[in-house]
Amino acid sequence: MPPWQADAVTVRARLRPAVSALVTDVRPLQASRDYRRLWMGTTASQLGQQMTTIAIAIQVYDITRSSFSVGLVGLFSLVPLVTFGLYGGAVADATDRRRLALVASVGLWLLSLVLLAQALLGLESVGLLYVVVALQSGCFAVNNPARAAIIPRLLHRDLLPAANALSMASFNLGLTVGPLVGAYLIHLGGYGAAYGVDAVTFTAALYALFRLPPVPPEGEVRRAGIASVLEGLRFLRGAPNLRMSFVADLCAMVLAQPRALFPALALTVYAGTESTVGLLQSAPAAGAVVAFLLSGWVGRVRFHGRAIVVAVVVYGLAVGAVGLTDALWFGVFFLAVSGAADMVSAAYRSTMLQAAVPDAMRGRLQGVFTVVVAGGPRAGDFVIGSVAELTGEQTALLLGGAACVAGVLVAALRQRGFWRYDARRPTA
Repeated sequence: MPPWQADAVTVRARLRPAVSALVTDVRPLQASRDYRRLWMGTTASQLGQQMTTIAIAIQVYDITRSSFSVGLVGLFSLVPLVTFGLYGGAVADATDRRRLALVASVGLWLLSLVLLAQALLGLESVGLLYVVVALQSGCFAVNNPARAAIIPRLLHRDLLPAANALSMASFNLGLTVGPLVGAYLIHLGGYGAAYGVDAVTFTAALYALFRLPPVPPEGEVRRAGIASVLEGLRFLRGAPNLRMSFVADLCAMVLAQPRALFPALALTVYAGTESTVGLLQSAPAAGAVVAFLLSGWVGRVRFHGRAIVVAVVVYGLAVGAVGLTDALWFGVFFLAVSGAADMVSAAYRSTMLQAAVPDAMRGRLQGVFTVVVAGGPRAGDFVIGSVAELTGEQTALLLGGAACVAGVLVAALRQRGFWRYDARRPTA
């Protein structure tokens, strides 16, 4: 072998471990056929769900021409999310989690058909859209804790960080492609086209759940009810690390969630069209997908609390930066940065909950987690929409980003044990 070829082989041999350590860890997909099927079904359904999300936002803005009305979409989904999230988690600890997720998913699919019907009939009723969003939120609040509580039963604990990175990638891949395709379909065929794709793709999630084996809870099973919910909340009261992970996410999602402003930003600040709304909606998810592709290092980080705090600070700074200029490329770039930071934070927060909580409590704590993770952005929609109504969209972004950074730093100073959280010895 010529010397130059030998040198090239040596360089490749040295680079291979470094590249393998950086790129995505797909071992969870290889380790469990059930997890792989669940992940693929969820990934397919996310595409249609994100089309529906952007279609509802654009349709509400099209009817009302008000960012405040778009923000109300989040408020109408918040109450059922909180109520059914807490109770749904208790049910997930008392019954077969596969069956519960399947029933809730059927409800979501039927509501997708309702959205399709109202679009085809040409009903311009914001009230109807708010009602459907509220019902979807209730079904989601039951479905998500059950699904999330299934995953630790399918995989070894060491694979959970990589599995949560894959779950975030599934969500953000849909959030990247869904808004772009959804906005394009709305432009070509109206709102019914986007809602119709959602109804079709959701069948993939139903099929994946149908193929899973039964997943009854382990350990002592408590009957679902108020007492069971309160028991989960008492556990959380004695779990400072979990509480702090929730607070960190609320700082980001309630104080600096920009999505309710996307229709107004696209059509007024950036002088764009529906496709511009899709681009803005996709930008955070695109950043998250890039972060996922380079997420091989995620499973090797010991101090998850530190990683969460740093990621939330980066998120807040990025959202605030979007309000600095009316250049579209600048806004898209920093929205992508915010999505990458959120992906890192979410992967560690999910892992912390799954590793530190016993299986008998996992459904209830996943219910609280769902309330925080899904309810926070909906509350954030209302907050930033209200602020924008008073100050303008760009000022609202600046104020929200600053509040996010200040909030998470103050919380981290008050809960210093979170900074020392060690994944090798997970404690709630």
